[in-house]
Amino acid sequence: MSAAPGRDVPGRDAPGRDVWVDATAGASGDMLLGALVGAGVPLEVIAEAVDAVTPEPVGLSVQRVVRCGLAATKVHVDVADSTHHRTWRDIRTLLTEADLEEPVRRRAVAVFHGLAVAEASVHGTEPDDVHFHEVGALDSIADVVGACAGLAHLLGDDGRLTVSTISVGSGRVRAAHGSLPVPVPAVAELLRGVPSSAGPKGSEGELCTPTGAALLTVLADAHGPQPAMVVAEIGLGAGDRDPSTHPNVVRVLAGEPKVGDGSSSTDVVLEANVDDLDPRVWPSVLAALLEEGASDAWLTPILMKKGRPAHTLSVLCRAELAPELRRTIFVQTSTIGVRQHDVLKHALPREVVTVSVGGKEIRVKAARLDGRVVTVQPEHDDVAGVAETLGRPVLDVLADATAAARRLLLPDPDAVHTYR
Repeated sequence: MSAAPGRDVPGRDAPGRDVWVDATAGASGDMLLGALVGAGVPLEVIAEAVDAVTPEPVGLSVQRVVRCGLAATKVHVDVADSTHHRTWRDIRTLLTEADLEEPVRRRAVAVFHGLAVAEASVHGTEPDDVHFHEVGALDSIADVVGACAGLAHLLGDDGRLTVSTISVGSGRVRAAHGSLPVPVPAVAELLRGVPSSAGPKGSEGELCTPTGAALLTVLADAHGPQPAMVVAEIGLGAGDRDPSTHPNVVRVLAGEPKVGDGSSSTDVVLEANVDDLDPRVWPSVLAALLEEGASDAWLTPILMKKGRPAHTLSVLCRAELAPELRRTIFVQTSTIGVRQHDVLKHALPREVVTVSVGGKEIRVKAARLDGRVVTVQPEHDDVAGVAETLGRPVLDVLADATAAARRLLLPDPDAVHTYR
């Protein structure tokens, strides 16, 4: 099935949703295509994007199949040049010149760039000189571009993509460079800093292809279990094999993020014990980490071996920021090791309002639980600045800003609320 460029596509204006991809049985490009179609993405959306990029006709068809007892969607990609090799330059030109919607083009370029960087690292060359083998064929290009179009359709402008731990398989696999260990080197490179595992017990072979790894690592906003959401659509995308050990499917859940009592997400904590850094350096280290996107960064005094005083540096961040923040820790401190572990964070929905104290504006952050404001906290920098301008104590300005915010946000600021 194919759609002409520029054609009106049903459902294109649907509101964006959060998406969770369950890759605990592995992932490939065609499996993700099947899951996206199963989750409600019209095949025309995928076909239109593919037709805009590929220099020769590509056929797409949908088949309903069963994998280990589960009904799933199989998308077949039919092409003539399934073994043609292209360079990253060739594919970048195809994507740049194609009549693609910009969110689709941006995602596809990012995925192929990630693949090129991984392959270049593995083979000791430059990304622009990388020759894609299987990934350079039209069927793989269709997988990437089609998946990017499907995700753009579901996510809209503000949806978040969360990906589970990615199963990679075990053993060895035959590739263009001979017999390779699983995960193959390019997949292992793409999975740096990303949760992964061998997969279901008893499963052997390659569960995650380079195309699947690139799509799920480059495009993910976070990695972890399903975030709090109201699920509206579920899609299961089938792979070619039907092993007896597990359903060979990728699962996609799409829906609205759950607010009310807040949302949950799996973030990352980076930690390092440091006993030989000039303490005058720590403020600049914490500031640099926060400027680079850390949600929080702090120090905890500890005693190390032989009674040496030291600090534990802790950094809370989204999973996709961990590699860059880890690099900052190595560059700006004296540590030679950084621990990393996942944490489940529950966050209340929040808003920022502005109040006036002495004719000066102060920003106040408010958080809600079940729609009720449960905390108001004036921004300290604003409070300190207003206090200096007015010649008043910081404590007095803080009290006035808090009271003003409570009057603005609470129907009865003096009432005592009980939350159940």
